[in-house]
Amino acid sequence: MCGIFAYLNYRVTRTRKEIYETLVKGLLRLEYRGYDSAGIAVDGPKKTTNDSTICIIKTKGKVKALDEELYKKDSLDLEEKLDTHFGLAHTRWATHGEPSPVNSHPHRSDKNNEFVVIHNGIITNYKELRAYLINKGYEFESETDTEVIPKLIKYVYDNRENDSITFSTLVERVILQLEGAFALVFKSRHFPGEAVSTRRGSPLLIGVRSEQELTTDNIPIQYNSVQEKNSHNRPDSSSPIDCVGDGRPVEYYFASDASAIIEHTNKVLYLEDNDIAVVNAGKLSILRVKHQHGEDPVRAIQTLQMELQQIMKGNFDAFMQKEIFEQPESVVNTMRGRICFDSKTVILGGLKDHLKEIKRCRRLIVIGCGTSFHAAVATRQVLEELTELSVMVELASDFLDRNTPVFRDDVCFFISQSGETADTLMALRYCKGQGALTVGVTNTVGSSICRETDCGVHVNAGPEIGVASTKAYTSQFVALIMFALMMSEDRLSRQQRRMEIIEGLRVLPELIKKVLALDKKIKAIADELYEQKSLLVMGRGFHYATCLEGALKIKEITYMHSEGILAGELKHGPLALIDKDMPVIMIIMRDACYTKCQNALQQVTARSGRPIILCCQDDPEISQMAYHTIELPHTVDCLQGILSVIPLQLLSFHLAVLRGYDVDFPRNLAKSVTVE
Repeated sequence: MCGIFAYLNYRVTRTRKEIYETLVKGLLRLEYRGYDSAGIAVDGPKKTTNDSTICIIKTKGKVKALDEELYKKDSLDLEEKLDTHFGLAHTRWATHGEPSPVNSHPHRSDKNNEFVVIHNGIITNYKELRAYLINKGYEFESETDTEVIPKLIKYVYDNRENDSITFSTLVERVILQLEGAFALVFKSRHFPGEAVSTRRGSPLLIGVRSEQELTTDNIPIQYNSVQEKNSHNRPDSSSPIDCVGDGRPVEYYFASDASAIIEHTNKVLYLEDNDIAVVNAGKLSILRVKHQHGEDPVRAIQTLQMELQQIMKGNFDAFMQKEIFEQPESVVNTMRGRICFDSKTVILGGLKDHLKEIKRCRRLIVIGCGTSFHAAVATRQVLEELTELSVMVELASDFLDRNTPVFRDDVCFFISQSGETADTLMALRYCKGQGALTVGVTNTVGSSICRETDCGVHVNAGPEIGVASTKAYTSQFVALIMFALMMSEDRLSRQQRRMEIIEGLRVLPELIKKVLALDKKIKAIADELYEQKSLLVMGRGFHYATCLEGALKIKEITYMHSEGILAGELKHGPLALIDKDMPVIMIIMRDACYTKCQNALQQVTARSGRPIILCCQDDPEISQMAYHTIELPHTVDCLQGILSVIPLQLLSFHLAVLRGYDVDFPRNLAKSVTVE
């Protein structure tokens, strides 16, 4: 939804300009999460030796606009050297209030900027809190839900019982009043050089960089109830075994996503819900309000495997284009170490300990949103075929709205590229509450869905920066196929079918390369279509999901109306749309639905339709009836959808470029939807 980045340098001298550059670079890495406005908060010039100030700079538009604005502040000396400094930065995707400087983050407690905060998520009880604070005399300047947070911490501070209250205690008392999802980072002029961050339902991680070896890789959690009146009893400087840092030079990076941290350090700590991370005098410690049964008593500092070049565009014009062309490698990475093509065996390490329990279940429920939902639709038929189980595919939001009955002998899959999708995460918690076994299928190690499911599969597609998902879809597709293969390994009646699919997976990367070689032809078709206002995508069987996904891609980044239609439903309404001016894309492959799709094609051409057909190579019968054809390599029917979706990904990319739109940052959308 939004991108959070913060940087604290402790006894590491940086000029103000270097701090600006670090903050802006962090936001640029996170801009896929939101890009309608941006802002930073940094230390201002000191009025007196003991009085610190905070300067907030915010702009409407992308991070580039903020970068330009920073250097217009003549009052700040860019070459000033700061031995210890804490700066906040935020890029926004609007939920409450239009994009504008006043609605941008960081938000402040008052005109003196005593407390400032950056927020990713949504506060559901903000109206009640706002009304209470207005009644207490606090003035609001924005339309956002976030502004209640700095106002609330100011209220708690103004009504403190003594002057020795700690920053972390203030934050504890604030989050106990908040409902909804949030990742928060706080800065205060009353606690200079100190950082406090917390999360509930939205992702937040902390990178640690030091020239010396860290004192520990495991930070024990400290517990202290905020009900205690003697708040000065809270440890404001932790013992060496309870924290990272011992007063030596160290740098900390707070971010919504590892992509903003990896160029600085590969040592990261993922915060859990209701953790409060405090950096004071260069020492990082983790606090919680109360102990919950069964929770891990430590937080481990992990080593990221991500490489910086993975999140760079390279020779491509856009991240989406790069990610489309990475698919030969990304599907290999999804299969690597899991399929042995010689022995024809499939082992998903994250599921093997639960395989017996999964095989005893009564049904599979596969839950996702958007593209992840389409990956579930695409593989439902082969899951039913190979597992011989009832398979329900559900949109997470609708699944929750219906209070769908879930039983202890169900197995529920939750598919999410980010692992943080709010509706999917809420559905996961609902199913866990019903006693079902939960399985995560994500592309982000350490994400909320990864941590909260009983077991899971990491699709290993690599970082996906473009808002419109491409390689994550095909990797999710392959991961679910591999699950079906693993489930059917001991079924004699399914062995020939399994061998056929495994052989199809073996050659899949080479076939994807052949499809990508059609890019110029697809670009030529886009040249004819880009001025159209609407586009229909039609197919059936294994390709219905391809139609839905292709239409979604076109909607997302070209802003054309596009609809994925089940060809079997053509005569039940959609046929009324067909004429010589309506662009129609049809997917007709040599599979069990081939004859039925031919019938649909006849109906389209009889109404003067001019179909663009995705078909198998050497299919003259179909080619004769097409306005244009895109001929694809033939593979096993349940994998053909991977090959047929790629031309639609490329077509949507070229249409968006021709229409003059930003491919990676479509309007009104963000990569990770962390609100319901």
